[in-house]
Amino acid sequence: MGTRYAATQLPTLARNTMAYLPCEGIFAIHKPPSITSAQVIRDCQSHFKSSTFFKPWLDREQARKDSESHNQRQKRRSWKQRQPLQVKIGHGGTLDPMATGVLVLGVGNGTKRLPDFIGCTKSYETVVLFGAATDSYDAVGKIIGRKGYEHVTREKVEKALENFRGQIMQRPPIFSALRVQGKRLYEYAREGKEVPVEIQERPVEVKSLEMVEWMEGGSHEYRWPEEEAEPEAKGVAEKVLHLESDGQGAKRKREEEVGNGDTESSKRTKASPESTTPPTNESKPTSSLEQALAPPTLPQAPQEPCPAPACRLRMSVTSGFYVRSLCHDLGAAVDSMGLMSTLVRSRQGEFSLGENVLEYVDLEKGEEVWGPKIQETLQEWQKREAARPADETEPADLGGRSERKQRPMKGHPRVESASPNKEKVFVPSSSLHDERGVNRSPSPSPSPTPEAKS
Repeated sequence: MGTRYAATQLPTLARNTMAYLPCEGIFAIHKPPSITSAQVIRDCQSHFKSSTFFKPWLDREQARKDSESHNQRQKRRSWKQRQPLQVKIGHGGTLDPMATGVLVLGVGNGTKRLPDFIGCTKSYETVVLFGAATDSYDAVGKIIGRKGYEHVTREKVEKALENFRGQIMQRPPIFSALRVQGKRLYEYAREGKEVPVEIQERPVEVKSLEMVEWMEGGSHEYRWPEEEAEPEAKGVAEKVLHLESDGQGAKRKREEEVGNGDTESSKRTKASPESTTPPTNESKPTSSLEQALAPPTLPQAPQEPCPAPACRLRMSVTSGFYVRSLCHDLGAAVDSMGLMSTLVRSRQGEFSLGENVLEYVDLEKGEEVWGPKIQETLQEWQKREAARPADETEPADLGGRSERKQRPMKGHPRVESASPNKEKVFVPSSSLHDERGVNRSPSPSPSPTPEAKS
């Protein structure tokens, strides 16, 4: 038997807001590690398609498709459009596969409000590990350089952080989705090719940045990646990323880890069997931010602790900021190298972990668990949306049509009509044609005087 939902009277939506079904809007889910943001959407669609709560939306969309004309159906020829009907879901800003935390999702017409969350302020917690750098700036990449870390102290890092607050310039990592000459940066990196132009720095804003924990070498469980980049890839990376590696410690590191046959589950491999299997119970997230930041427990032989220091940072940043770049640049600022070991997005907009974010494990517990939680979140979001002033929002869609001022079609000049108060009102001439295209416009009127021109 499906879950029964209490009928809740939603407030009357303002004239400038979209008409939402109760199952449409914005909610957030706690993304677990080791899966992509796109996979989270597919998992949600898999649970939502047979649910009672989202049935009204699916019925409406199916009725709309059934009412399409023959010509409209002929246009629906792509493979994606021929797939079974799924709940329409999008996200408001992707998270790296290794990252966890708040992933904002839009359902139905709520997807039209996702740009508001892409550009909003976000809060993160990350762990920076010093002494090494990778091609992806994080712990799942390949080592491209090492540098001394014995001189790195808490005081030096605290002083270096002062230069990363406020309005700063930041160079995006080479493993990013930015395009250079029509090609994404990560495509250059994966092919081992040099970017044809230098990656330019971009202005970003760090509203707050603080160190919340300092970990001396040997006192933590964070580790450098085991895989070294190929010499050719190292050469390209050192040139693109302006690295100055001293090469010390590389041989010692290999000798320390020889004989350890097990590899980290987070390592980037093309033919890894772990990448095709769902995450185990140990990798599922919890509601605790501290547990989300903790390193994963791996069934492998005991290893020597990493001798380099690490620190945990908490920050609030604006859109376009790369936490990985901060970790990389912070290592260089203290005359060493650094990489991002963990990343948790703790807040995005009005959604915060532990408050109003759906836990990912609730999906497996069934609709009787996740259904009421999503319903409550969507209702609260719709109430806030209805209360927004008219000048703060402009709907992209209202019943399939926009309320923005209609522009005349190309080749159809504006036609003047007189109002009772003798003011000039311009009406698009396209509205003066009937359904067959016959011109129903009045006789030409004289050109407007200069005072009447808009």
